[in-house]
Amino acid sequence: MGRSLLSSTGELWERSLFPVSVDCMRVALVHDYLREYGDAERVLQALHRMYPQAPVYTAFIDQQQLGVDANRFADWDIRTTWAQRLPAIAHFPHTYRVLIPYFWESLDLSAYDLVISSSNRYLSHSVLTRSDALHVCYCHTPPRYLWEPASHAPRPRSGYGIWADSRLRQYDFSAAQRVDRFVTNSETVARRIKKFYRCAAEVIPPPVTIYGDGQAGDQYYLYVGSLTCDQQVDLAIEACNRLNRPLWVIGVGSDTRRLQNLAGHSIRFLGAVPAHEMPPIYAHARALIFPCADADFGFSPVEAMGYGVPVIAPGQSGIREVVLNYRTGLLFSEPTVEGLCEAITQFEGLRFFSHACIQRAEEFAESVFIDKLGWFIAQALDAHTLARTIVE
Repeated sequence: MGRSLLSSTGELWERSLFPVSVDCMRVALVHDYLREYGDAERVLQALHRMYPQAPVYTAFIDQQQLGVDANRFADWDIRTTWAQRLPAIAHFPHTYRVLIPYFWESLDLSAYDLVISSSNRYLSHSVLTRSDALHVCYCHTPPRYLWEPASHAPRPRSGYGIWADSRLRQYDFSAAQRVDRFVTNSETVARRIKKFYRCAAEVIPPPVTIYGDGQAGDQYYLYVGSLTCDQQVDLAIEACNRLNRPLWVIGVGSDTRRLQNLAGHSIRFLGAVPAHEMPPIYAHARALIFPCADADFGFSPVEAMGYGVPVIAPGQSGIREVVLNYRTGLLFSEPTVEGLCEAITQFEGLRFFSHACIQRAEEFAESVFIDKLGWFIAQALDAHTLARTIVE
């Protein structure tokens, strides 16, 4: 080998202080699919800002369903898999889940030195890379319909569905072992990655756009997010019905009609509201209610705190890593209507300061995310390069 262990160790110390640059490396980004603009897509946008020349590989893209949000990706180099040609895949992606391994393994990424995947339900971390390339996965969560099907399967499972998910779960575990480094959004998901994949994960919270000014008002409570069953918006509606508190609901989703039928006279639905119209809405909000007890990370709670608005949320979710109890919001123990009613009543007897909320939110700004992830990747590249050098 011609090199002593002492010299290699000394080089490791020297190189750890000066991580390698990625400027001259060929980089590819991989993302599950593009059919909506959600939390995962916000992370993808930040990754693209870090590596603007990198192509983005994705299973498929649905321009029509993205609507005006498609403009966010208009000038990107987006490359789809052959899944793009399958009929109605954008409307029923789960139907084709048995083909997921073939979507990703059909991609040729042999030209890239660094591959960064943004992985969730569609297992984009399954891509094959060169043996000497570094694969960093930002894992939003191991697919919960595979690993926790009792409460997260999209629909009642048939015998075939149980068999298919069992096979896909085995594949998911195997594919995870090919990833060199995992990064995730919270300690909650890091524990999930450790349990299901037997892999360690670095926690770097996702990037949130922070307004950094404002304070809470006193006109209404506010919900911002998807109107789907898993978000448990009905808890907020029923609690505000019971207490006769005004609640403004912002968002769209498959559960909209049911929620509107539950709503009393004090509940107002605003639908989808453009970002530039949100500041005056936050300015009059008493607090953001984020009722989902199963969230791993909440963009809207951080956004609200960035406007100086405190948050009311259940303490079982990953939001406990975001909201500082009794300082930037109130965490309640029971994710029930009664528990939320008690929390609202208690909240109204407390005092919260806008500057504390804003200060906390700024810890999740996009610039912080880019700095942390950039340093993590540089160090990972450094260690990866050194390991190859020692072996050689």
